[in-house]
Amino acid sequence: MNQKLIKDIKNYVNYIVLPLDRLYYHQYDHALEVMQRAIYLWEKEWVSEKELEILAIAWLFHDTGFVIQYDNNEYIWAKIAKNYLRAILYPEDRIALIESLILITNPKETPQTLLEKILKDADLDNLWRDDFLERWKRLKHELELIKNIRIKDPDWRHAALDLIEWHTFYTSTQIRERNELLKKNTELLRSDLQNNGEE
Repeated sequence: MNQKLIKDIKNYVNYIVLPLDRLYYHQYDHALEVMQRAIYLWEKEWVSEKELEILAIAWLFHDTGFVIQYDNNEYIWAKIAKNYLRAILYPEDRIALIESLILITNPKETPQTLLEKILKDADLDNLWRDDFLERWKRLKHELELIKNIRIKDPDWRHAALDLIEWHTFYTSTQIRERNELLKKNTELLRSDLQNNGEE
């Protein structure tokens, strides 16, 4: 993997997202966390060494579209990545693969290849960790600020419960390591709603 290229992209992505002070969830740190988890999944899932660089680039660029619009912006992320990579004469076949990986992060898309599954699992990994509720609150705060709306807590908790009840992991590593936390967080939210008389 070209470490200088990855460092340059990190600096570029940080430069893009740094002014977005209203992003409490989709921050530069989130991109780094996704990259770190994806590298971990890559190691566990035995993906080839030559594909690691492609994955790393996709991970870093995958949330940059927020600088232009908040919703339905995966194609913008892909375009930002393509423009940057073409400017440095990165191989076109690799750029096409990176674009497809970025587009798979759309919640409506189902990953097919192992690379797509790794990126999809890494992108949502921090919603299934022990700090799930704190992360979820940050996402709520971000949405309220960006969209200038007020989201009622019961509605938000119901939305969180719907998400985790229907969520699917795609890599064998994520299934093995996150399923118990997924069940724990599901029960935590369900109990919270029942205790507040909201179910």
